[in-house]
Parts: sequence; C-alpha cells; structure tokens
Amino acid sequence: MEVLLKGNPVELVGTPPKVGEKAPTFSLKDLSDHVISLDELKGKPVIISIVPDIDTSVCALQTKHFNKEAATIADIHFLTISNNTKEQLANWCAAESVDMTMLRDEEGIVGKEYGILIPEIGRLARSIFVLDKDGVITYEEIVPEVSTEPNYVKALEAAKALI
Repeated sequence: MEVLLKGNPVELVGTPPKVGEKAPTFSLKDLSDHVISLDELKGKPVIISIVPDIDTSVCALQTKHFNKEAATIADIHFLTISNNTKEQLANWCAAESVDMTMLRDEEGIVGKEYGILIPEIGRLARSIFVLDKDGVITYEEIVPEVSTEPNYVKALEAAKALI
C-alpha cells in the first residue's frame, strides 16, 4: 500500500488488516512500563490511534483530540501508539496534560503487523482502527497523506455504535 508523506509517495511494509477481520494482537509497554496486550482489552470497543511522531503538530492534535474524548467516554478503550521513545512520550504527555493510554512501538511490531510501517523514515503511518468488544475491526482509516489529520467523526461514530 502507498501513502503520501508531504506529497511524496511512500510504500508501506505489509498488508493492513481489513474491516471484518480480527485485529492482529500485540503487547506493548505504556509509560509506566506495564505491558498492555490487545487481548486484555476485549469486552469494550477499542480505538487505536496511531501517530508517526508525537513531537509534530498533527500528531499532537490527533492525540489531544482522542485524549479529550477518552476523558468523557468510559465505555471505549482509547490507545495511542507511536514509535517514539518512552521519554519522548512521557515528556510530551506531561507538557500537554495528556493522560490517556500511550503505547510505544519502538521496534515497529504494530507497524509490521498492521501494514503501516514507513521504512524510509522508520515511522508508522497515521492510522485509526476501531475494534468491537471481540477484537474485530469495524472501522479503519490509513490516512492517505500522513501529514493530515484523520476523520475523527467517523472513527468516533464507529466506536460509539458498538457501545
């Protein structure tokens, strides 16, 4: 699959999972070094918000948007995944008062499993995946131009419809 990075085409590694498929499972560390497994989150819908680099404006906007929603909707698990380091994520969250679940994919595990790794820059493509309570993908968006925001409304509508 190909996306644009500031107008330039880049190829993603792997094949992204599709709506109706079981989401590839993963286990990643949060900011407290707890391992969060996707399998542990079954029972409630999950929004997986994937950002390339937390220290960029669009990634910041995306994460703050979902952090705000996470504070008001207890019936949905909200995750942000980035391949930034623990220190980068922790410093950014502290500066921006963000307290949602932040997971780090420094090895690109999710990037490869979800077909969203951009090898040229070693970053994840901006993406949203919504899973039902059984871990089946009900909505996915791999943003065609990495430097633009995802469709928050559609992602949230898809997740809220599962409550």
